[in-house]
Amino acid sequence: MPERPYTYYDFTLSLCPECLRRVDAKIVFENNHVFMLKNCSEHGFSKVLIATDVEYYKNIRNYNKPSEVPLKFNTKSHYGCPYDCGLCTDHEQHSCLTIIEITDRCNLTCPTCYAMSSPHYGRHRTLEEVERMLEIIVANEGSPDVVQISGGEPTIHPHFFEILDKAKKKPIRHLMVNTNGIRIAKDFEFAERLASYMPDFEIYLQFDSFRPEVLKQLRGKDLTDIRIKALEHLNELNLSTTLVVTLQKGLNDDEIGKIIDFALQQKCVRGVTFQPTQIAGRTENFNPATDRITMTDVRQKILDQTKVFDENDLIPVPCNPDALVMGYALKLAGQVFPMTRYIDPAHLLNNSRNTIVYEQDAELHAHLLKIFSTGISVDRVEENFKQLLCCLPEIHAPGLNYDNLFRIIIMRFIDAYDFDVRAIKKSCVHIVHKDGRIIPFETMNLFYRDEKENHVKELQREKENILL
Repeated sequence: MPERPYTYYDFTLSLCPECLRRVDAKIVFENNHVFMLKNCSEHGFSKVLIATDVEYYKNIRNYNKPSEVPLKFNTKSHYGCPYDCGLCTDHEQHSCLTIIEITDRCNLTCPTCYAMSSPHYGRHRTLEEVERMLEIIVANEGSPDVVQISGGEPTIHPHFFEILDKAKKKPIRHLMVNTNGIRIAKDFEFAERLASYMPDFEIYLQFDSFRPEVLKQLRGKDLTDIRIKALEHLNELNLSTTLVVTLQKGLNDDEIGKIIDFALQQKCVRGVTFQPTQIAGRTENFNPATDRITMTDVRQKILDQTKVFDENDLIPVPCNPDALVMGYALKLAGQVFPMTRYIDPAHLLNNSRNTIVYEQDAELHAHLLKIFSTGISVDRVEENFKQLLCCLPEIHAPGLNYDNLFRIIIMRFIDAYDFDVRAIKKSCVHIVHKDGRIIPFETMNLFYRDEKENHVKELQREKENILL
């Protein structure tokens, strides 16, 4: 009998990238790649590459742990995902990281911007609005893991430090500021004031490339000097920083290893987050047919371009394994020791005390024995590394602190092309909408940002007619 050119693996619900209607989707394996096959009654058939490593894609399911839901939900489930955000009662994951956009405005007009920000777009949120957003997060989470102050460019808000003061008074475990670094680079006193909010405070610094031509394509101008000057100030203050890289295939994906190596040399840098471009908002100079880069592409390029991590170090994050990859290392005595390889995966899935088994690395073993207090087993160190093994930038172990931590995160923000309702239900990065709803990052940018809500209302009306 004739055979199809692929192996059928699974079924899910996706979106038509043209009209954003929900459509059936097959997950298939072909030539060691994973594709999504879908068909819209109006816009026809589409075949989308979603992974370039079949074995890793299959292994993702082994890291799927029981859902941790918020203390309260904000909307009911009626039309079906993704038309009920949020968080609706059908969502399967609380907010590991919640974003508050305190302004729509920015001091750049980046050709790549999921929020469409610019110097003249939208407005600043009032202090009262921001206070309400913070209260909503606390009501949903109790003690929120990570809250990120974002925009637009948050540092241009006229009441920026008043907002940080309000946030620091809340029971937030870790506070971040997402910034392009311009103000930090130009004003050392501003950076000093930011440093006063440590500990449990971090800068999420845009850092896409070392090449001026790449920065011009992504950000509209060469920001090389700004990035270097900002890092000089942050290093001088040892203000905890994550470098954030927006990736496009064929543009800056050949710089992944160089950026990691550079980051490891910076006193203030605690890790690098790689974010493939989400096809949402403003995506000039971007062709979905040629410029999309998958999560597994990024993972493999990290392995190919740096000697720090191996394939056992970059593993799925259990809260949303379809969208997040993590790898952790310790910086000790001028050396870098990957740690994820020593974690027993079984402990990741049941929220139990994580076990670090490291005796096969004699050099790391010797360093840790010098650091840890007496009474630690020679064969095994068992400490509470639970906070280490998610997106949370914390480490709990005697003799070590946050300065010793270095992490790699790949954060895949799903769009209409690779939309998979299973992963969206597990989304753990959320944005507080201006009206108070807490909405997954992915669906916020596809459906719920400003004028896009008119389209989602049309889709809801269609669903309502079907339900009737």
